[in-house]
Amino acid sequence: MGAAIGIVGLGVMGRGLADNIAGRGFSVAVHDRNPEALAAAGAVLACSSLSDLVAALERPRRVLLMVNAGRPVDDVLDLLSPLLAAGDVVADAGNSHFADTERRAQGMGNGGILFVGAGISGGEAGARLGPAIMVGGAEDAWKALAPILTAIAARVDGAPCCARVGPGGAGHFVKMVHNGIEYAAMQLIAEAGQLLRDLGGLSHAALGEVFAAWNRGELESYLVGITSGILATTDRDTGRPLVEMILDTAGQKGTGMWSGVAALELGVAAPTLVEAVCARTLSARKAERVAASRVLSGPAATPVDDVPALIDDVGKALLASLICAYAQGFALIEAGSKAHDWGIDLPAVAGLWRGGCIIRARLLDRLGGAAGAAITSPEVAGRLAAAQDSWRRTAGLAVAHGIPAPALLSALAWYDLSRSGRTWASLIQAQRDCFGAHTYERIDRPGRFHTRWPEAGA
Repeated sequence: MGAAIGIVGLGVMGRGLADNIAGRGFSVAVHDRNPEALAAAGAVLACSSLSDLVAALERPRRVLLMVNAGRPVDDVLDLLSPLLAAGDVVADAGNSHFADTERRAQGMGNGGILFVGAGISGGEAGARLGPAIMVGGAEDAWKALAPILTAIAARVDGAPCCARVGPGGAGHFVKMVHNGIEYAAMQLIAEAGQLLRDLGGLSHAALGEVFAAWNRGELESYLVGITSGILATTDRDTGRPLVEMILDTAGQKGTGMWSGVAALELGVAAPTLVEAVCARTLSARKAERVAASRVLSGPAATPVDDVPALIDDVGKALLASLICAYAQGFALIEAGSKAHDWGIDLPAVAGLWRGGCIIRARLLDRLGGAAGAAITSPEVAGRLAAAQDSWRRTAGLAVAHGIPAPALLSALAWYDLSRSGRTWASLIQAQRDCFGAHTYERIDRPGRFHTRWPEAGA
């Protein structure tokens, strides 16, 4: 009897998934080109070559790729494909671009090999204890993988946070948008922390207590929870808050940027997701920011008198902004599903995200059934209305005191634009017609129209 599944790549996630699968009673064979990683494989069957891995698997073979996105996936597939047969299943569980997954599925399918793109979220702990898994691919491939993947996934109310969301690249598309929302949520949390520090004068320990309190209410989420612990952590070497000792240049691996590009290509307004990527990009330009700080002026942040009121306002502003970020993400998934005919069930995706993944949050319980309607469902609209005064006061304080809050401000602007029955896009259409004769539509009769506008300066 061969191993139930093979795993190629024993990085943090690959090793965690191998341990998780083995712990659920499935036999696992693994391969990594690094001999040290293989030596540390533990109870699973370590294979020194891909051919040994394939030979160790029961038929039809199931192989899980845990290698870096991009060329490394293609390199492994070039070596692996000749060793497999029709009916075998290969699942790429890395953060691959959905278009690459579509291409690979078509190429592998020509040889009868079933290819799956599986988005896995949860980090190191999730891989070991139960991640959220978003699978894209053929039904036959899903049926072959489902017993293993559903067994290792996180569970909420008894249901596994693992499902096939659609064919082809649907799984990696959903995971890409998940990461875009993740970028936005992290940026919004960081902005809330800076507002409370600079305007409330809160110490890092006090900030940690605020986030811990928020995590016991409507803001309960994985990211808010870990933020409370991070802010309470002291650097052993200096005795200062550890977060103060960390260089303020945030890294990124591209999935957030892919979400922004996809939104622009699909005509979806997702400014909060995009602003989060821009904020990380600016954070990386440390030397330029430091040089600019010596030249560019702005107001000084002045502590407010009523700190409890500030905490309440910032918390409500954070909640409202997070709702908008999730809503933008769901709108992007909906547009992607329509464009590619994937048939993605948005409430089902919200259910997958309730456990195991990085963006799991209580607000998903509210958004879940109304995911497709986004902010216009009565319950969500009511929550945004209840937070609106605090949201606007917080935005005003950020602007007045020169505290950068691009994600929060973009969420509020997106909300205001979304609720505007008529905007000044009419002026933009007039401008386009004036300089480019692009024509425009009228509100009182059908058709396209062109006007001979006055010359510039006339």
